[in-house]
Amino acid sequence: MNVWLTRVILDPRNPAARRDLGNAELLHKRVMLLVPDGLGKNARATSGVLYRYDDTASAGPHLLVQSLLPTNPERLPEGYGAVAVREITSFLEKLESGAVVHYRITANTAKRLGRTADQAGKVVALHGSDAEEWWHTRAAANGLVLRTSVSTSMPDIRGRGKDAVRHAVTRFAGMAVVQDVEALRRAVVTGVGRGKAYGCGLLSLAPVNG
Repeated sequence: MNVWLTRVILDPRNPAARRDLGNAELLHKRVMLLVPDGLGKNARATSGVLYRYDDTASAGPHLLVQSLLPTNPERLPEGYGAVAVREITSFLEKLESGAVVHYRITANTAKRLGRTADQAGKVVALHGSDAEEWWHTRAAANGLVLRTSVSTSMPDIRGRGKDAVRHAVTRFAGMAVVQDVEALRRAVVTGVGRGKAYGCGLLSLAPVNG
């Protein structure tokens, strides 16, 4: 199984890029244009697409798109942004138990209320210490022992209109020790938590010495 990572450094002057960033549904459709058509009703899962919008000092505003199929940047609008594609399969294959890694994830921090709750079955957003506890639990379940964790509450991811999607979002970044390699690889490939179709759940790793 091969895994590709596509980075699109967005041009904020481009009308299509600005429009997509303001609407979660439009951004989802734009990202899915990068992979082949004809993948059926579960195209995102079939292609393994996970993505995240970031704005960092080193790269500025950009999209990271991970996929199990090669992407076609030529399907993006002219002037949308500068694109770089690389394969990360080798990095994932070389992960070892005990290795220390940097991690970064933008997660839909939410949980479904249990049967004893007043609104049983309802999905509720988690913030602050509840969101941090959510991430510590998810990280452990997915093969990471956290050494450090910095959480940042992010603006909700949302679409437009009465019934538009809306996801509460928290970004987590820090250092961790790899404990369960297979669980961690699975989490990287399939994502963590809800909201994967709308820019949540992509777990990015990098070696501490890299």
